[in-house]
Order: sequence, then C-alpha cells, then structure tokens
Amino acid sequence: MPTSALIHPSPLHPPIPTTNNKRTPKPNKTHFRHHHPLRISAQQTNPSPPTPLFTTLTNLLWGKSLPPQLLISAVRTTWTSTWHLMMSQLAPSDHSGSYSRPPSKFRANFKSLPTPRQNQLPRLHLYAALPCPWAHRALIVRALKGLEDFVPVSIASPGIDGSWEFIDAREGNDVVKHYVVDNGGALAPSLDMANGCRSLREVYRLMAGGYDGRSTAPMLWDVERRVVFCNESYDIIELFNSGFNNVAGNPGLDLCPPSLKGKIEEWNAVIYPNVNNGVYRCGFAQSQEAYDLAVNGLFSTLDMMDDHLADSRYLCGDVLTLADICLFTTLIRFDLVYNVLFKCTKKKVVEYSNLHAYMRDIYQAAVPKKRLQKASLIDSKSCKIWVEPITRVQDSILSSDYLDCDTIPKVAATCNLNAMIDGYYKFLFPLNPGNIRPVMPSGSEHAILSKPHDRESLSSLAEQRVGYGHA
Repeated sequence: MPTSALIHPSPLHPPIPTTNNKRTPKPNKTHFRHHHPLRISAQQTNPSPPTPLFTTLTNLLWGKSLPPQLLISAVRTTWTSTWHLMMSQLAPSDHSGSYSRPPSKFRANFKSLPTPRQNQLPRLHLYAALPCPWAHRALIVRALKGLEDFVPVSIASPGIDGSWEFIDAREGNDVVKHYVVDNGGALAPSLDMANGCRSLREVYRLMAGGYDGRSTAPMLWDVERRVVFCNESYDIIELFNSGFNNVAGNPGLDLCPPSLKGKIEEWNAVIYPNVNNGVYRCGFAQSQEAYDLAVNGLFSTLDMMDDHLADSRYLCGDVLTLADICLFTTLIRFDLVYNVLFKCTKKKVVEYSNLHAYMRDIYQAAVPKKRLQKASLIDSKSCKIWVEPITRVQDSILSSDYLDCDTIPKVAATCNLNAMIDGYYKFLFPLNPGNIRPVMPSGSEHAILSKPHDRESLSSLAEQRVGYGHA
C-alpha cells in the first residue's frame, strides 16, 4: 500500500483498521516499553469527511493516477500559460516577445499654464511613487530646483493588485496625519494630499467623464481644472527645469542649457531604449530571442558609457543635465533590483568603476542650504529631521558632515532604497511569485553611496575636451 494512503483519506485507499494491542503489565515484573516508528494516520477522533474537490486533488497530486513526470509537465504547462496571460496585462509585448511600453496618454501643454506668481496657491500637484524610476526623475528635478512648496507631492505605493495606492488615514482607532518629508528627510508614502483618494486610479477617474485607461505615475494634476495635466515623465522634468524659475528656490540651475540641448537629445536617444527601457525589456521579455537582444543592447551601452565617463564628469561634460538624471534613476535601481529580478546579470553597476563613482556623484548632488525655505526643520545638533506634526523624529539620511557645510544633498533625499526593493520584489508577482524580499546589496547602501567619488577633478578635462565651461 502506498504511503499516501496513510496521509490522505481517499476512496481508493481506505483507512487501515486498527486494533487495541495494549496489554496490562504483570505485577512484580519489569515492563519494557518498545519504541515504534511514528506513523502518520488519517484517523482522527472525529474526522470530517473530505470534500470531493479535496479528494480529487489529493488523488491527482499524490495518488497513483498521475506520475511525477506527468505532474511536472502539467504544472509547467499551466504555469506557463498563466504567466503569459499575466504578462500580457502587466507588460504588453510585440510579435517577437519583446516588451513594448505603451505611450503616455496625457502630454504637457505648456501654453495652457499661466505664469506662476510668488505667494500663489499651487496650481499643480505631483503624484509620484518611490519604486518607479520614471516618477523618480520628477522628484529629483523638483528637489534640485527647489519647487517643494510650489509643486506639492503625494507619494503612492504599490497595492496588492499592482495599482498605486495611498496609505490609510487611520491607524487603529486614531487618525494619523502623514506628511511627505522634504528638504532633508527621505521621502515616504503618504496620503493623497490633493484629493483625498485611496488610489491613483481614483484620482484619474475624478476627471469629467471618468477615465478607464492606465493610471501611471508620475502624474501632474491640475488642481483648478481637476484634470490630468501631464503623465509623461520627460515633459514633467522639462517643465520643472525651466517653467517655474520665478518661484523656484534654485532658479539658477539649468539642467538643459540651450548650448547642450542637442547633446542631451543624443544621449537620451541612447539611454531610453537601451537602458531605461532596456532593463524592462530584459525583465519582461517573453521569448529568449527578445531577452538576448535586450540584454546585449543594455550591457554594450553600459560598457560604452563607462568608457566615456573615464574622462568626463557627466555625460555632457562638466554640467549635470536632464540626461544624467534619466540615467541615474535606472543606475540606482540596477544592483538593488534589475540585476537579479530582471535578469540583468552580466555585471553590476558596482563593477563599473566609472559608472559607480558617477552614480555616487549624482546621489550626493547638493544645493545651497540658504535656499531651502524649510531648513528650520533640520536639527543640526542631533542630525534628525522633525516631521510635522512634531510627534516623532526619524533618522535623516544626512550626515553631520553635510550639516556643517553650506550645501545640503537633495538627490539622496529622493532615494528611498528600501521602498525601491519592496516595490519590485513584493508586488511584481509574475517575476517573483514566492514574494521573497532579498537583502540589500552592500554596494547599494547609503554609507557606500555617500563615499567620496573624486570626480570633481574631471571637470577641467571635460572643459578641454568639449570646449565649454559651466553654463
């Protein structure tokens, strides 16, 4: 009789009858208790009858009706079909199995915005998500330009169904107010500060006539007209860079100077298909051919850029540009997520000496502290960030070294590394069905990213090579 009959009751394998073999030991004689191997029996004191479905599944999986080889084949076929179905919704592909990113539906119409004025109530509200590299672009440019007050932000996090959701306003029986931490503290998931919705999908549906399309981040919401102003990330960072200089805290920073616009566009034409979208084409590939094509394009581009950055501080020389921001948001997630989860395994960014130092350079990008309108929230003695209302203190990403200087890092404050890991590993079920979250790679920790990069010395070399200085 098979062992399965001892574990799973079934009409095909009736329970083994048992008898009472206990004997009363004779008096004045030593009684030896013999040890018998433990046998798992299906019998219980009051066994509940198995349901037909449970019985059928038991016989199918553990009975003689399906050999192991056939079981593996059946499960493989079922899982593959289910996986392709899920991937078709998560990541649509073309005929070759290569991921095809849908275009953004709402493009910015810069002419429709009136010129912003000081002390004017914010007209636009930014919706962003910490795991998303496209939303991260907008958060970085917003921070570097000092637009935190003029463009408020709400931070969504992945929901169990893959949509972007906002944290619950209630914790137990107490109403808890959550504030997005800016100007020194790492950004964190928040409530919907503009509309009070529970998900980004609900915000999109507030438009007249509703909306049933993709609810993506980043998204700029027009508070007055109650419509989506823009959900194309590059349009948003262009607007943040040059559209609000009269209200920006750091108007002198230009991430897209006219003299470099052509070079920036050339770099973007390489970065977007091969790196930004390239990692997704690796991770979402639905055929071996599509994966091979994507991974070869990705690493040949990274190799080329590592060589280029050997004697150039940034992509366009001595000036930080929008092209650098677009590349950075993929690099900062590469070793954290893409290297393993998206099968970009040929090399890690930490193995590229120039790319890794370049990434640290941008991570540590700072602005003058005097331009921060909320610098009073920083307690320079304890190196803590006070979060309004002042009910708790959270550890800041800043070190005392920065607080002793006249500048304060802004890019690092937008990099919630744990949220990046969680956002991919815990919610991309088709790629990680076991929901196991890996530990953070040592080369991606804040302490490593904050180490000196020594790339300032390349500035003079860049000026000599391309023939321009600071814009």
